[in-house]
Amino acid sequence: MDMDEPAKQRVVLAHSESTDEAQSLLELVELLFFAYRDFVGDPDRLLEDFGFGRAHHRVLHFVARNPGLTIANLLTILKITKQSLNPVLKELIGKGYIISRPGSDDRRQRHLFVSERGKSLAQDLMSLQTRRMARATSECGPESAMVARQFLAAMIEPSERAEALKIAAAQDRLR
Repeated sequence: MDMDEPAKQRVVLAHSESTDEAQSLLELVELLFFAYRDFVGDPDRLLEDFGFGRAHHRVLHFVARNPGLTIANLLTILKITKQSLNPVLKELIGKGYIISRPGSDDRRQRHLFVSERGKSLAQDLMSLQTRRMARATSECGPESAMVARQFLAAMIEPSERAEALKIAAAQDRLR
């Protein structure tokens, strides 16, 4: 992948610890690592009780938020291979958290839904993470959620940003 000149300059800047901006960026990188650790740590502890991990969490989250999601679309969202998804999905289906139904137009196509059991677990996991987000935005002030949303959106690859924002903005259909 070729980088344009401004991108090359940013990479050089990030590797140079002699400037305030470079140090600030490095601090953001480290804070993001710590924030991610704690953001996923809450659900990790709950998932341990079920014998599940982060892959199960991601599948459950996106299926709960997008009932009827096809396996192909889930693979696109998660950016994983079918071989990586299959054991996780098989376990979630086998334990009764996810339901797989054939498509009405194409019976080969599989549509995914959460069961009542899956809905309950997904809500518990989302509650842990939304409480953490609510606390953080409360501590940072009323505009912080908007700024955080803009920042996180800007972290997404530009070519994928519109689709990610569309998925993230989808109404919660768990109710």
